Amino acid sequence: MITLIKHALSATAEGDIEIAGWIRSRRDAKNFSFLEINDGSCLRNLQVIVDQEARGYAEVVHAMTGASVRVQGRLVVSPAAGQKWEIRATSVEIAGRADATYPLQKKGHTVEFLRSIAHLRPRSNLFGAVFRVRSRLAYAVHQFFQERDFVYVQTPIITASDCEGAGELFRVTTLERGGDKIGEAAFFGKPTYLTVSGQLEAETFACALSKVYTFGPTFRAENSNTSRHAAEFWMVEPEMAFCDLQGDMDLAEEFVKAMVRHALERCAEDLGLFARFVDKALIARLTLVAEQPFRRLPYAEAIAILKASGRTFEYPVTDGLSLQSEHERFLAEEHFRAPVIVFDQPRRAKPFYMRVNEDGTTVAAMD
Repeated sequence: MITLIKHALSATAEGDIEIAGWIRSRRDAKNFSFLEINDGSCLRNLQVIVDQEARGYAEVVHAMTGASVRVQGRLVVSPAAGQKWEIRATSVEIAGRADATYPLQKKGHTVEFLRSIAHLRPRSNLFGAVFRVRSRLAYAVHQFFQERDFVYVQTPIITASDCEGAGELFRVTTLERGGDKIGEAAFFGKPTYLTVSGQLEAETFACALSKVYTFGPTFRAENSNTSRHAAEFWMVEPEMAFCDLQGDMDLAEEFVKAMVRHALERCAEDLGLFARFVDKALIARLTLVAEQPFRRLPYAEAIAILKASGRTFEYPVTDGLSLQSEHERFLAEEHFRAPVIVFDQPRRAKPFYMRVNEDGTTVAAMD
């Protein structure tokens, strides 16, 4: 049975082993070759030593970076610095060949270059790390809500409703058979769209099942090229029938902390890659989020802090309007130096369905 490299690297004893993966590099000596193999299960490679007595050695000396291989041999303690284990191969099978044009050679690559080879970029260190972390966090989302007795509701991707009311929707239609002409008749008898949120459906289920959550793809047709906008993304939306604003804020803080802790504990190696090459302050910032209590303040107090800061913002601080990104960053990164929740938001800046507070000008909402 094939052993994943991440398990091989955490082994506690020597033993016979079989692995499979892709060659990251090959170095040749007089009567043997060194292969660095990665199978995507972790960031690290596993070194394989293939001598001329091993079955398949004649093919190994011609194998190039990117070739897929199956290796049988003995997992032994490595004498080399920086690695605990290596494999002494008894058999190597080249399952799939690669030639000299294989683009992912042993060097750094820009994300722009990786975009040009989308079919191969999951093999890069960066994309492998991104999707391993994403996988762990997707699991953690379900674990968090299931442990708190929430019911997972799968809401429609194709819908006739626009629960956000923004009007920036992707229209779903049909093509006439054998061509690219859009069909005139609506498939469902009325216009339908890709969902912008599962909130509307989740609210109806919460009124029957008490506590529910959705977690799935959503789509926004906002023509905005910023880090805060994406045409497609996955969104988590919990809904609780019997809850108040305090409970909502408590759940949000618990959830964010749980996700960050899970990433720090279970994805340390991949986060280390991001910290080295993407964001050097990443680990410190995530640790702060996991450990610091979130600062909570009403919108009116946030406005007062911003106005008293003496800071000139690109967007002037205006009472009654939603806070801009620069306002939020000032509060979190400079004033409090901690995660921040702003509640009791202005009524005119929030959707109609937010519960109005007794003052008549704010709603029981939080960001």
